[in-house]
Amino acid sequence: MKFSFHPLLLIAALNYSCSSIAAAANHLPLMPWPQQISVQQGTLYNIDRKLNITVAGDDMQEAVSRWRKRIEAQTGWVLPPPDATFSPVQTIRINIAKKISPIPQPDSDESYQLVIDSRGITLKAATRFGALRGMETLLQLLQNDAKGTYLPLVNITDKPRFSWRGVMLDSARHFLPIDAIKRQLEGMAAAKINVFHWHLTDDQGWRFASEHYPKLQQLASDGLFYSKAQMQEVVTYASSLGIRVVPEIDFPGHASAIAVAYPELISKRGTYEMQRGWGVHKPTLDPSNPKVHQFADTLIGEVAAIFPDPYIHIGGDEVDTSQWQASDKIQAFMQEKGLKDSYALHTWFNQELEKILAKHGRKMVGWDEIYHPSLPRSVVIQSWQGQDSLGKTASDGYQGILSTGFYLDQPQSTAYHYRNEVLPQALDIDDNLKANETAQSWSFTMPRLKGSPVTGSFTLIEDEKGKWRGFIDFAGKSRRAVNKIIWQGDTVKFTVDSWMGETTPVVNLNQKQKTADGYILLGNVRYPITGEKLATMPDGKQPVVPASQHQQNILGAEAALWSENVTAEVLDIKLWPRTFAIAERLWSAKDVTNEKHMYQRLQAMDTWTTVSVGLQQQANAQRLMTRLANSTNIEPLQILAEAVEPAQYYSRHHAKFQAGNYHQLEPLYRFADALEPESQVVREMDALVDRLLKNKRDWQAEQALRDRLIRWRDNHDSVMKIVKANYMMRNLIPVANDVGEIAELGLVMLDHLKAGKTFSPQQWQDAQKLLSQGAQMRDEVVIRAVYPLERMLDYLNK
Repeated sequence: MKFSFHPLLLIAALNYSCSSIAAAANHLPLMPWPQQISVQQGTLYNIDRKLNITVAGDDMQEAVSRWRKRIEAQTGWVLPPPDATFSPVQTIRINIAKKISPIPQPDSDESYQLVIDSRGITLKAATRFGALRGMETLLQLLQNDAKGTYLPLVNITDKPRFSWRGVMLDSARHFLPIDAIKRQLEGMAAAKINVFHWHLTDDQGWRFASEHYPKLQQLASDGLFYSKAQMQEVVTYASSLGIRVVPEIDFPGHASAIAVAYPELISKRGTYEMQRGWGVHKPTLDPSNPKVHQFADTLIGEVAAIFPDPYIHIGGDEVDTSQWQASDKIQAFMQEKGLKDSYALHTWFNQELEKILAKHGRKMVGWDEIYHPSLPRSVVIQSWQGQDSLGKTASDGYQGILSTGFYLDQPQSTAYHYRNEVLPQALDIDDNLKANETAQSWSFTMPRLKGSPVTGSFTLIEDEKGKWRGFIDFAGKSRRAVNKIIWQGDTVKFTVDSWMGETTPVVNLNQKQKTADGYILLGNVRYPITGEKLATMPDGKQPVVPASQHQQNILGAEAALWSENVTAEVLDIKLWPRTFAIAERLWSAKDVTNEKHMYQRLQAMDTWTTVSVGLQQQANAQRLMTRLANSTNIEPLQILAEAVEPAQYYSRHHAKFQAGNYHQLEPLYRFADALEPESQVVREMDALVDRLLKNKRDWQAEQALRDRLIRWRDNHDSVMKIVKANYMMRNLIPVANDVGEIAELGLVMLDHLKAGKTFSPQQWQDAQKLLSQGAQMRDEVVIRAVYPLERMLDYLNK
């Protein structure tokens, strides 16, 4: 999404669902939102280039230098040297209560209080880490307007809700240069993220330079790896920003790179080549081999010498056990140790790894698959399988962090991530059938482009007043309530947030034949489904909600950016600004949930991070479009981008798989790669259509929609010249054509709405065909604009 922003344009007259947002503070461009904030009338305007920063209580010379540069970037000033002789007009006074080690720890105190009043600017913090967080808030508040540079008068008391707030970057599948990583660290610090989870090894590449096992980087990295000095540089830089670095070295699976360098450590001996394809692969370390334990011991020692954090991530996920099962040697070892199956062998190996980590003064972090009640409770389990898995391990006394719902490599709406509550929640509806109520349950099967079908059932209950509620039971998942149930004849539509993203079934229910068909909209991609009516309501799994005494075991969460579809060229586009919404979910009070307010502030973050932090989401998108256009005249592509979005969920991955392009050498040069995950313009269109359908005399909404559609229609010839002139965009030709036709259709619909006319059956049929065509994934994009127009079409069909 491309944003433009001025803080004074934020709308204050909104109905807020969150008690933490004080009405007087609604206009402030702050993200994450503070725990407590009060605003006084007036502003502090007497701020100029003589602004000074003083720190008492700790040595933060490097941070002060960085803050000065940020202020210069935001204002255009050249600040005098700190030791210059002058009388500052204003001084930012930072008072730190306690001097501590500059290396951030899991329990570092990040609390602060920021007071800006007519007397000046004071930031108080318990430690240097609170000062770092408070200064980001201050920099967000620093604004320029027609009168000059100013700060609002505020009193903020703030601290994070969760102690573990992370972002995982995958440098293994696609290598990420050090300068790109350091830039993301700056963005993380701006968002008050405090953990950088660095995925350094995987099947497609080994990026950690080992002194004792040099063939790892020599043979299994394509020459793209990080030296010891470079990794120490990242740790030092991250620490200066108050960010911990948790390295991940995968054991015992995801070991294809190890197999290339040291095949004698793998469960099946042989000669291995670099793995280029994505997915789960067979090479797995041999737990019965003493050399594997020595390898792990030595390697963990090297990792611990570089990364001072108390935690090391050992992966442990997606272990293909076929090599273990086929090995007579390993099977005999299992029998000798009394290990009944591969899960027991994996657990035994993790127990040995935990001892090695303890020897080097480190604690274990691993993905869901490492969970076993025989592991010590010092282990932290990172969940990619969802809140149920997180709730189960927390109830068993293990600390945990959530990543499900925060996967940024799957394009999703920012609102979907924002709604993803970390703590497991109980089912929020009554799923029992009461007297005078009727219910209908339907099974469904949704084939995917890759992997097994998604199956389950949904149940809709009508009460005696004709109101509907319902729930959905995905196979293997806990029951979830569905929202926004809408009936149109025999077709029902509802929404639910699932592990796949925002999930919207649109299903035609044939009550006579007891069959169902339609589609499920995953984000913005349609997946056909079929089903049948069930005779009885199904039994379902209730969400796993830890008891109150176990809630504290959930430390927080991490956004994950796996890099199958990510290179350094598109890294900033994938992360920013939407990571701020996840950061807010982890920092702010639980009741800060208003999506409209979130999107307004996200616009501010897009502008602010571009100017103050130096993030490159806008510049990278423009550069990619310049390459596609073979010209600096990229406006036609930018206009086209208003109507379309990259295919969401894992649809792009699966489309590449079906086309035989699911591998490391597939170029990421498509139009889809230059796009933000969602169209801000289409979001605005949705709101305008809402207004228009509620009030046909809302001429302002009607004209705004008309202007947008005319812009798309008139862009057709210009954008077609570009897409036809570059082979990289050849498959986008039908999409560009359809955007023009859909814009024409939208204008016709507006004319009918204005005149109070409806569509004829043939008009409706032709329009529906065009919109359904536009909704299909082509060249890894979909025309998102079909959905507000579909709602107008439904109205014209009444």
